[in-house]
Amino acid sequence: MKLTSSSFSDGNVIPGELAFCIANRAHHVCLGKNLNPQLAWDDVPAATQSFALICHDPDVPSVGDDVNQEDRSVPAALARVDFFHWVLFDLPADLREIKPGEYSNEVTPRGKAGPAAAHGARQGINDYTGWFASDNDMRGDYYGYDGPCPPWNDEIVHHYVFTLYALDVAALPIDGKASGSQLRAAMAGHVLGQASLTGLYTLNPAVTI
Repeated sequence: MKLTSSSFSDGNVIPGELAFCIANRAHHVCLGKNLNPQLAWDDVPAATQSFALICHDPDVPSVGDDVNQEDRSVPAALARVDFFHWVLFDLPADLREIKPGEYSNEVTPRGKAGPAAAHGARQGINDYTGWFASDNDMRGDYYGYDGPCPPWNDEIVHHYVFTLYALDVAALPIDGKASGSQLRAAMAGHVLGQASLTGLYTLNPAVTI
């Protein structure tokens, strides 16, 4: 399988229009356009019955004490964990492209609706659902895609890995608010092939890519 994007190239910077937050000199960050990227794929296994897509950031701080704190930084040596930005599944087997902005075209306070999505697919909740759980202005169920917003004081560049999976089932046995971890578990034993594309992003002006 091969996965490509006209929105960014593998191993290079994700443009700000795809991000939840962009850098702002006065306030560190401000909201971005939050467009999902264009994605296209080919060389699909012949027995494919559906596709699933996950975007995750493996570089999220495991401890949040220093995150976005003035006169402090998130150390590069800190252990990191996954943060899911997009959980999408039951995409039809004949689909070969997701258009830019088709699944997200703005930041939506209190989340986005789901799980039903374009092309008859279903979306799970991304990890902004948990991140904003204690924020009265932002909390809600964040279905679908929400882009990068790494800590503005993180010492490392974050990697955003888009992985498309070809599956041997037309629909996965998932109900309710599916998380990225639940999708990974449901796909186990059903993956015929996969392909990934990685973009880079930082909001720390002291970090170069």
